[in-house]
Amino acid sequence: MNLTKKTLTELSELFRSGEVSSREITDAFIAEIEEKDSKINAFVTTTFDVAREMADVSDARQKNNELLSPLDGMPIALKDVVCTIECRTTACSNILKNFQSPYDATVWKKLKSAGAVLLGKTNTDEFTMGASTQTSAFGITRNPHDLERVAGGSSGGSAAAIAANFCTGAIGTETNGSIRHPSHFCGVTGLKVSYGRVSRWGTMPMASSLDVVGPIAKTAEDCALMLQEIAGHDGKDSTTPDIEVPNYTAEIQHSIRDMKIGIPRNFFEKGIDENVAQVIAAAEAQLRDMGAKIIDIELPHAEYAVAAYYIIAPGEISSNQARYDGIRFGESSKAKDDLQKIYTETRSEGFGDEVKRRILIGTFVLSAGYSDQYYRQAQRVRTLIKQDFDNAWENVDAILSPVSPTPAFKIGENLDDPLKMYLEDMFLAPSCLAGQCGIGFPGGQTDSGLPIGVQIICPAMKEERALRIAHQMQKYKT
Repeated sequence: MNLTKKTLTELSELFRSGEVSSREITDAFIAEIEEKDSKINAFVTTTFDVAREMADVSDARQKNNELLSPLDGMPIALKDVVCTIECRTTACSNILKNFQSPYDATVWKKLKSAGAVLLGKTNTDEFTMGASTQTSAFGITRNPHDLERVAGGSSGGSAAAIAANFCTGAIGTETNGSIRHPSHFCGVTGLKVSYGRVSRWGTMPMASSLDVVGPIAKTAEDCALMLQEIAGHDGKDSTTPDIEVPNYTAEIQHSIRDMKIGIPRNFFEKGIDENVAQVIAAAEAQLRDMGAKIIDIELPHAEYAVAAYYIIAPGEISSNQARYDGIRFGESSKAKDDLQKIYTETRSEGFGDEVKRRILIGTFVLSAGYSDQYYRQAQRVRTLIKQDFDNAWENVDAILSPVSPTPAFKIGENLDDPLKMYLEDMFLAPSCLAGQCGIGFPGGQTDSGLPIGVQIICPAMKEERALRIAHQMQKYKT
């Protein structure tokens, strides 16, 4: 029995029945990582000894019929921006390469309380700034489907870990596509939750009005299992509303017949790869076959989302990165006699080019004389984009679109053209700016076998609907 190729749901059922132990499952994944990750580089820190100890504790609970949740005994990975007591948290930056958190992030605290087993931390673009996991201080994560191509970003390590069968589930973060984008490139399922659905306390911020934490796994059903444990109000994160958490695993079982699915054709039919267009057309046909109603819609301001995002996000990045000065946080320079020199050297040596670029842009758009011209104007555009979605929800239940205009590109291909890299987010930025939820999942592949994802976008706090559509489509295909 090849345990590592099974879904989280399948392994959870095998463990609960006593057919296989958590230690056996954990050792199988560890062996897979040890054999193959030197070529992929999905993990930047591993916690195998911790994982075995946690697995043994889960096995003891199973024998006593005291399992904590469906995630009990299941080996998972965390993106390396999620603070943990068990190991370092670096954000894949040299400025934090030795940072050891004295506390657990809420998302890991909840997973640990559910009995999950920690295999380690996964690679990310430095401070999550990138769409390819090429800006990490710890090297590039390669796509398991083609080692010459990127895994996507910024949660590339988490998506690659799932695609390579290194864990049952992984936690990613998304500010502008960083869960859905690598899921598309790696052929796995990633859920971008609504703003505030999952606590971000203890997760290193990028842009605070946009950041979310969510699951990546093989299937929508697996994502539902994970979301069930991590969703909900947290008194330490004021953005999490005190509202009921649905029963996601039950909700996804319902049919999608007669659901109204919107397609913004005027937005995404321009400039996308032919293979991507074919996969979206096939997904539309599948939804029709399943009894859903397809309705053409318009998102008239969506084309301005990328431009607005790359003003708003750098502004917030500039503020958030100020804490890394070598005194409050970060590896300090050797200069001890000059405060300005400490700041300058710490940041020059500690930050990579993409982080520096975004800090400079953000500082400029927030500066006196320019904040009205750029930052506030971008916020007005953000409001218009949110209104577009509000208008769409009056007529449709969900929206179908591509995840990205292209399949995974080759390593190094877009590094010299930041603007081209930023345009990877053109189908992702609108829902992020508007705080909506969405899911990216495998929809097909290119002639050469590269994965192509599709995405379903739903209103804020309607994750169960997005998961339901994705789950039913995945069931239908099998």
